[in-house]
Amino acid sequence: MTRIALISATPAAIAPAVAGLADAFPEAEPWNLLDDKLLADARAGGPSARMSALIGYAVDAGAHGVLLTCSLYGEAARSADRGIPVLAPDDAAFTKVAESGYRRVLTVASLEEALADSVARLTGAAPGVAVDGVVSPAAFQVTDGRALARALHDTCAPYTAGVEAVVLAQYSLAPAAAELAGSLGLPVVSGPHTAAAALRRAVLEGERP
Repeated sequence: MTRIALISATPAAIAPAVAGLADAFPEAEPWNLLDDKLLADARAGGPSARMSALIGYAVDAGAHGVLLTCSLYGEAARSADRGIPVLAPDDAAFTKVAESGYRRVLTVASLEEALADSVARLTGAAPGVAVDGVVSPAAFQVTDGRALARALHDTCAPYTAGVEAVVLAQYSLAPAAAELAGSLGLPVVSGPHTAAAALRRAVLEGERP
């Protein structure tokens, strides 16, 4: 098996990341590293030294690839130079949006910080796409997939006129993707599956992430 370290800032991101690997990178053996203070650090604008230390630990312990599941630490992945693929959680999803021909997308998050970060990075990654954003505070408290989809639907529905796809800004929202797509009648792009597929290509096929 190919050991893939998943570094998470919240337990809610773990299951979607593992499911993404199972679907798009079945050769991977998930190895979960959880630090529940990373989110507080990121929200406070603190340094990412502990994230860098966690990446180093994963590499030193034999990981073949690393996936960060917290959108607020995407830059830590892009600046890592560890000799193995280290992927940001949603760069592959942003590439998919850029290559899909969408003219306008709606990005949804459960936290203001996550929304601002994702909208800024998606705008940079897909300069030809108009990126709207909305926060669903209720989604922060929900873990059940169907309830999460309902909360996101209630938030997104008033903002979907002229929108061609919805982008989920956090891994913790990914369990709602399929049901949300059905209820809104729009494609829903989430990070776990696209990241897992990109990581497989990088680890097994040597493709530059």
